[in-house]
Amino acid sequence: MEIKNLSIEQKIGQMLIIELQEKQITVETINIIQKYNIGGIILYRKNYDNYQEMLKLINKLKEINTVNEIPLFISIDQEGGRVNRMPSEILNLKSASKLSSTYNIEIVKQSAKIISEMLTKTGISMNYSPVLDIKNFEEDHAIGDRCYGENKEDVSKYGIEFMKELSKGGILPVIKHFPGHGATKQDSHIMLPVVRKNKAKLENEDMEPFKNAIQNGAEAIMVGHILAKDIDRKYPASLSKKMIQEYIVEKLKFKGLIITDDLKMLAVRLRYSLKRAVTLAINSGNNMIILGTKYKKIENIIKNASKKVKKGKIDINIINESVEKIIAVKKKYNVSDNEVVGFNIEDINKKIEELNSKI
Repeated sequence: MEIKNLSIEQKIGQMLIIELQEKQITVETINIIQKYNIGGIILYRKNYDNYQEMLKLINKLKEINTVNEIPLFISIDQEGGRVNRMPSEILNLKSASKLSSTYNIEIVKQSAKIISEMLTKTGISMNYSPVLDIKNFEEDHAIGDRCYGENKEDVSKYGIEFMKELSKGGILPVIKHFPGHGATKQDSHIMLPVVRKNKAKLENEDMEPFKNAIQNGAEAIMVGHILAKDIDRKYPASLSKKMIQEYIVEKLKFKGLIITDDLKMLAVRLRYSLKRAVTLAINSGNNMIILGTKYKKIENIIKNASKKVKKGKIDINIINESVEKIIAVKKKYNVSDNEVVGFNIEDINKKIEELNSKI
């Protein structure tokens, strides 16, 4: 894994996590992964109908990427509860709020162990979980029962144990959604949520679980499309240099991967073109960018960002540092493009059933 072997376009490609456009892998899928050395893929249930299809798809992606020196992150949102990306023949684990309502840390840890076993055996290396938002809202909120509690202590206690167990199981956990979606009323999939708390309150409440997770070894953080007005009135956190540099890097001393939430979400798209959003995301200090859009658009975005590097509008040092960091994390988590054989569905379902029966 050598950064010196990559072109500027490939370095930018390594910073991107893209979505598969269809169930089948097309010539376009192969071209974009191989030509631009794409850093990762995010999977959704729409990409497969059953577990065998999921496994076949992942192995095909790995095979395609073997022409590249750097292996692919295969990533997923697998929280349990309403955010479940595993095929329907696999039973679903309970949500974060149901796990924490038992006040039993072992149940939370067991859930993470089962998820890490499922994911590693399926060839997945990154999970956008746990949610470290604090529940300050009604159940129909975008986050809802995905929270581990209604206060920073419970969220920290249960979320950090979940994070640690995923990591022990070989999965890179991505804590989310910094600086805290619990302080908002809106859903960033459809509009830009605004945090009206003052800076001190936000730091002492919503940011606290993230701070605690970082002190407990968090290695990846997802920044949400959330406008924290008392910190940056202009840009959402995911595109804010103030939020990422002053808070995540300098105040919280975070040295891991900083990842945007998906830039296709309307909170971003209603305000910026994707080209502009990617430029802002890189310059503000994100190391990886989730970009769930069409391959042709992604190719244009990569070319546009590359031109901006050459014109000095994007600092090449920021890109180099990001790629070095991505490579280091992939090495640490033994991310590879080796074929996987999957897990026994009956065995996993039995473990899930046993755990769910305790809740």
